[in-house]
Amino acid sequence: MTARPVLSPLHQPGQPPAPIRRDAGAWAAWFRRELMPWWAWRAADPDFGGFFDRLLPDGNVPAGEAKTCLAQARTLFTLSHLALGGDDRALLAGAHAAYRFLRDDVLDPATGGHVRAVARDGRPTGVASDRVSRSYDQSFVVLALATYGRLAPSAAAATEIAAALEDCWSFIETRLVDRASGLLLEDDGVADPAAPDAPLRAQNPHMHMFEAALQAFEMTGEARWLARADGLLAVALEHFLDADTGTIMEFRAPDLSPAPGTAGPWREIGHQCEWAWLLHRYERLGGTAPVRAAAGRMMDFALAFGFCPEGPMRGAAYDGVAADGSLMAGTFLLWPQTEAAKAFVARFERGGEASDAAEDARRAREIAVLVFERYFAGRTVWCNQLDAQGRVLQPEALSRLLYHVAMFVTEGERLGLWPGPRHA
Repeated sequence: MTARPVLSPLHQPGQPPAPIRRDAGAWAAWFRRELMPWWAWRAADPDFGGFFDRLLPDGNVPAGEAKTCLAQARTLFTLSHLALGGDDRALLAGAHAAYRFLRDDVLDPATGGHVRAVARDGRPTGVASDRVSRSYDQSFVVLALATYGRLAPSAAAATEIAAALEDCWSFIETRLVDRASGLLLEDDGVADPAAPDAPLRAQNPHMHMFEAALQAFEMTGEARWLARADGLLAVALEHFLDADTGTIMEFRAPDLSPAPGTAGPWREIGHQCEWAWLLHRYERLGGTAPVRAAAGRMMDFALAFGFCPEGPMRGAAYDGVAADGSLMAGTFLLWPQTEAAKAFVARFERGGEASDAAEDARRAREIAVLVFERYFAGRTVWCNQLDAQGRVLQPEALSRLLYHVAMFVTEGERLGLWPGPRHA
């Protein structure tokens, strides 16, 4: 078990006050310079290391809850990613602490996989389902380790992190791949993925594993990571791209037939946008598979059916629509908004006849302001979901969401849509 280093508190129970100026640039700077250092102190566990999965609406921590691999890995990535683009010692110290907890407490040395959850003190929770290693979680371990490797404090640490990264990928390849289809298994406890009682096949682990491979390629420059991304992309699009609508399906049945019930037509606007951004990133990094048309169709669907046209949440991405475009969930989680902003950033960067760069820049900035005004401003801590009137449905500040926010903030910075840390 590990303990966190002592970080300097900002002496306030809730997130820092909102910026005086309320445009996209001011909010992005507030997130990077004020919110994240505060959170890195507030959510760090002073007794057992790692980070709490959430903050309560009053800014306090639920001290007795388990810690998930997902939250720890995303935290390691987020702090590392922001530290690479800035010079904040609190974020760097937090990244070191997150890495130690992930390495010492979440990794199961008996299997080589990172387990779903551990107790606050790093010991097993005693719940059997917490000991499985999920493919979704491993994707974020890869994402985090590849990024943290650039911050290694010594040559020995760099060697250790690189070995951990390859060990994680080896575990994925040997324990989490269905040999019959090439799809990722839900977790290493799935014996027969095609059995009627097996979990639904989900696109989300494939999308994030693709993202992780792209990140590893960008961070290391090693061609094998782009080749791994190629393989993941081919499998994901073969099984989850709906040729009729151009959309990404969320689920298939265990036998790869259409998913039953509402899971079959369910489409998440956030994932249409996230895939469109990832396909653009793949192309930008030198990927050779033809993906531009697929990305365009995903965004065409999102633009036609996925954004609220009026009211307090005007311009926000819906949580879910059907394959025919009809609304299935007129609520608004935080993360689809960040993915929509990233998709507009990608359209801005690509330009061309199919996109109005000025309009895409405007939409990206508009959503950036919406994210911070609706989900962060005027609250002790940010919230997770709103209804059509902007009322809070899920008030907890989930640690895992900061990954989404950090990515859209830095993507806008990268292209100058709002100032970055070196230009503000």
